[in-house]
Amino acid sequence: MPLPTPIARQHLHTRQIECRGFFRSDGLWDIEGHITDTKTYDHANEHRGALGPGDPIHDMSIRLTLDDKFVVHDVVAVTDASPFRMCPDITPDFKKLIGLRVGPGFHKQLRERLGGVHGCVHIVELLGPVATVAFQTMQSDKASKLRRERDAAAGIAPKQRDPNAPRRAPRVLNTCHAWASDSDVVKRWAPAFYTGPKDVA
Repeated sequence: MPLPTPIARQHLHTRQIECRGFFRSDGLWDIEGHITDTKTYDHANEHRGALGPGDPIHDMSIRLTLDDKFVVHDVVAVTDASPFRMCPDITPDFKKLIGLRVGPGFHKQLRERLGGVHGCVHIVELLGPVATVAFQTMQSDKASKLRRERDAAAGIAPKQRDPNAPRRAPRVLNTCHAWASDSDVVKRWAPAFYTGPKDVA
């Protein structure tokens, strides 16, 4: 269902974010994010001069290379357009993310290493959607199939799950309304972690 029809208004600004996830030929994962900000009107920029409608004020990209455990092996950040000449100077500092694990605590460590004057606020903000896309990319059925094929080609036997080991809660448990532990979604997809009312026989 689309948003309701608004009152008369004038479009001034557009921010676009695109994130994509890839499985690499070396068995690692690339997660890329791209952010642009544009205006719908002519305006002046101190660094770049006159900008027309649709000319990017910000045009920035980042690529995280991750292993199966979501540990960052490499980072490349690029600033192709910015309001100030010095903005691209900070992109090499995003290498400070190497060694971090995308998961609980990642955003806190990100802010500690690259927050405020130590980073670019737009690229740091972009890493939120990039982290989400990492999970959506690497936890799919297709991703599992690619891992099995990669391991088989390398002669690695599939891991056998210990039937007596406790099951782990889904990463998405209690992260949103649909995945609340008492929801019908959890009851159907992760019944061991369902906390809602039990069916009466």
